[in-house]
Amino acid sequence: MEFKVSELEREPEEFDLVLAAGTIDCGEEAEQKAPLKVEGRAEVIHEHRGPDEVVADIRLRGHYKGLFEAPCARCVEPVEVPVDGEFDLIFRPENVDAQSGERAISAPDTEIGYYEKDSLLLEDVLREQVLLSLPTRVLCKPDCKGLCPSCGVNRNSQTCTCEEGPKDPRWEALAGLRSQIKL
Repeated sequence: MEFKVSELEREPEEFDLVLAAGTIDCGEEAEQKAPLKVEGRAEVIHEHRGPDEVVADIRLRGHYKGLFEAPCARCVEPVEVPVDGEFDLIFRPENVDAQSGERAISAPDTEIGYYEKDSLLLEDVLREQVLLSLPTRVLCKPDCKGLCPSCGVNRNSQTCTCEEGPKDPRWEALAGLRSQIKL
């Protein structure tokens, strides 16, 4: 869904959509496995920057809920991850803040996004919000054994005959200590 500044200038737009599975492309980070429900409102906010300059910002507020699948951080098996979040975002025209040279930005400046060619795609906003709401590390189960670093077998479902222990010669001096320790 595309929000155009010229249309939002006339009237704010309410939206209530269900995006089919696979609509939001998160690359290798996650895959949309079920419909994503999103509802909210888009409107133009006029930012007055002096007597002659008015900037048309787009304010996008809403809520999304759906189901994604992300790879387990240890065994790379798919893990279902429900997402449920709210957003309240401001977008400015892309070149309105362009200045030559370096400049410091304030904390509020980090909260502002930019739109191109007088419009904003809801799908782009949702992709970013979903990626931000996903956990940084997903595990299929708390005690996931992961993959064998030698043969690549998933240790949760198979056992391998790979030798465990120090392969790095720097650790060989410690290899025999376990048998010498009396508990």
